[in-house]
Amino acid sequence: MSENFILVTGGAGFIGANFVLDWAALETDRVVVLDNFSYAGNLQNLSRLREGTDYHLVRGDIGDRALVKGLLAQYQPRAVVHFAAESHVDRSIVDPGEFVQTNVVGTFNLLHATLAYWRSLEGARRASFRFLQVSTDEVYGTLGPADPAFSETTPYAPNSPYAASKAAADHLVRAYFHTYGLPTLTTNCSNNYGPFQFPEKLIPLVILNALEGKPLPIYGDGLNVRDWLHVQDHCAAIRCVLQAGRLGETYNIGGNAERTNLQIVHEICATLDDLRPTPAPHAELITYVPDRPGHDRRYAIDARKIARELGWQPQVAAEAGLRRTVAWYLDNQAWVEGVRTGAYRAWIAQNYTARGTP
Repeated sequence: MSENFILVTGGAGFIGANFVLDWAALETDRVVVLDNFSYAGNLQNLSRLREGTDYHLVRGDIGDRALVKGLLAQYQPRAVVHFAAESHVDRSIVDPGEFVQTNVVGTFNLLHATLAYWRSLEGARRASFRFLQVSTDEVYGTLGPADPAFSETTPYAPNSPYAASKAAADHLVRAYFHTYGLPTLTTNCSNNYGPFQFPEKLIPLVILNALEGKPLPIYGDGLNVRDWLHVQDHCAAIRCVLQAGRLGETYNIGGNAERTNLQIVHEICATLDDLRPTPAPHAELITYVPDRPGHDRRYAIDARKIARELGWQPQVAAEAGLRRTVAWYLDNQAWVEGVRTGAYRAWIAQNYTARGTP
């Protein structure tokens, strides 16, 4: 094909869809989206774009090496941006096998097909090709209250099946660079939030439960700390790494916004009290439930490397980003109802009712 393409795996999921939307608005290369539309993939996330014009959609699995091989041969992308993953820690505790299959075996198949494709390229196209692995800060394990933030040299110490599967995928990406020379890049991000996030994650779950007057479940004492990163900042960072990142390198991406889970929930409640007031404050719905197994106490990201080398810094302040996110869910109730299927409700009942939330 004469057009320039990038291949985005998991491009109909939360972060992947935001990346595709931003890419279509800011870049000239076309996008091929490969997504298997598991519970978190949603075609409505891309409804602002025109399929076949702004992007090409392929329904399929990254574990299907023949499919991936065919897509690479057909579209000749200049980059593969790999978002596709099982990503919810709670689900990984219930069914770790799915996480191993998608995050480890799937990434291996994608890498292997990409290696063969890259070897077939010549000249400038071969020199400019990139494979970017989108990963998580959870691979680093947990921090104490006074520990320094995770840097790119922090040893991996994953504590959940999800984190372990992503760590394995990261190691495979590293191995394909060092063993075969495949031009790879890896990013490790902190907790994302923003539009199109599947409502089993903390922020959308709390927003939607609060709107319906349901309990707002908090694991343990609610003092687990996370660094919060608006998804648009994350997408901007990925574009920077894809454009100018050093081959074989890892770049941490964070929002400089450490908050306890309890703080986040109280901020959401205060925002809803302002935007959608009720007779009683929304914070009265907060309910503590037994902690999940292996719950990491604190994550924090040292993002000085990407700032120093590539000039990226987060632009969305946590307070403003959270308010924008609450407003987005208030304004997009049709999207919410479209994703809250019977399977989703069954999962919420399994995960939270069993922990004591009514």
